[in-house]
Amino acid sequence: METKLQALRTPRAAGLVGIIFALLLAAAIVMVRVAIPDEPDYVGNSWVTDPWRRRTVHTALNLIPFAGIFFLWFMGAVRARIGAAEDQFFAMVFLGSGLLFVATLFGAAAAAGGLLVTADAAGAGSKLQGWSFGRHVTYSLLTTYAMRMAAVFTFTTSTIGRRLGVLPRWLSLLGYLVALTLLLVSRTIGWSELVFPVWALVVSLHILVASFRPGPAPVVAS
Repeated sequence: METKLQALRTPRAAGLVGIIFALLLAAAIVMVRVAIPDEPDYVGNSWVTDPWRRRTVHTALNLIPFAGIFFLWFMGAVRARIGAAEDQFFAMVFLGSGLLFVATLFGAAAAAGGLLVTADAAGAGSKLQGWSFGRHVTYSLLTTYAMRMAAVFTFTTSTIGRRLGVLPRWLSLLGYLVALTLLLVSRTIGWSELVFPVWALVVSLHILVASFRPGPAPVVAS
């Protein structure tokens, strides 16, 4: 009886925490994109001296840790859904890419927070030493490393879902398209990183809706 209840609860848990993660990450990305211009090279008369923009960035940075926590719960719930049917190779890539995504996302948020603290210490109207370096590190961690790990996670999850019949064909194909977008254009096209939380939201909604429909369990590979 306990095993049956766990099998019923896990998909709904994956759907709920995935939705929360997607909304938190999307909100943080939108806030940062709206508050920070494309080339914030100077502190004076820029977004750093604007109280509204600074509060927006601080709020976004405060959302990042919670997004990471819900993403880890999402990973665990998806793995529990897969259960004994998981392939060891894909399971390792799934786990590794997800953990690296969270680590690099946290690193980008910490670097951005460090830039704000440095700006506070320097005061308005001056060009900060190392500002360009810190900004480059922040953007590289987010758009290059975190999004590439998100691409690997998306590709692996879509492949596992397609093989086990957990995800429909169209959703797996959408995952492959999202993975290619994150791999190839996330560095050069602004706002393209939003495709990852959008994909996570669609997958989570599918899992949540499917958990309320009675049907056969996914086939377990022998």
